[in-house]
Amino acid sequence: MKSIAIILAAGSGKRFNAEKKKQFVELFDKPLLYYSLKAFSESKADEIIVVTSKDDIDFVREDIVKKYGFSKVISIVAGGAERYDSVYNGLEKAKGDICMIHDSARAMISVEIINRCIEETFKYGAVVPVVAPKDTIRVRDGGFGGETIDRNTLCIIQTPQCFNVALIKSAFEKLYKTDYKNLGITDDAMVVEKFTDTKVRLIEGDYKNIKVTTPEDIVIAKAFLDAENC
Repeated sequence: MKSIAIILAAGSGKRFNAEKKKQFVELFDKPLLYYSLKAFSESKADEIIVVTSKDDIDFVREDIVKKYGFSKVISIVAGGAERYDSVYNGLEKAKGDICMIHDSARAMISVEIINRCIEETFKYGAVVPVVAPKDTIRVRDGGFGGETIDRNTLCIIQTPQCFNVALIKSAFEKLYKTDYKNLGITDDAMVVEKFTDTKVRLIEGDYKNIKVTTPEDIVIAKAFLDAENC
């Protein structure tokens, strides 16, 4: 059974507000993308597909993949206009049984989570790691506080989101036959849930598996890396 990881690194990182795209901002002299590639290279994943901007393909190939010897990377493809377009471009290159779709901005993904996702996807066909929110969540009512939501009913979605390859490809093919731009699709699990009968299995994620979105997140990621290297 072959497992393939699709690493998404095509975003512009507008909210990051830096000269470099956030996937290339350096942590301890290595680009953010390096850390996701390292984790998947050390995991049970058989192959890796990187999706990046067309203008960045050569940089990713020469300055990251070849430089650090990520031999599991079999293809580097151009991303699309939206996240789901980038995912679909990666899926077209995926030949195997299990597909893991991961945001490169989640540089702190662990080998243990990746391997557990692979094992659980063999059982359930669709798996997403989640963590429970730590804070109280309220619905905003204009400029005032509204209803407080029971935290026990909520979870925070992480990546990699993992699927049977045939299942996720079928779901995306159905997506593109609809008026998909008005569906409010924000992640791959939503595509599977909307266009197939498969329920997505939620498994325990990792609070360290943060998404680097703003400059403050880099400080947190560096702290986690420091702790790992102590």
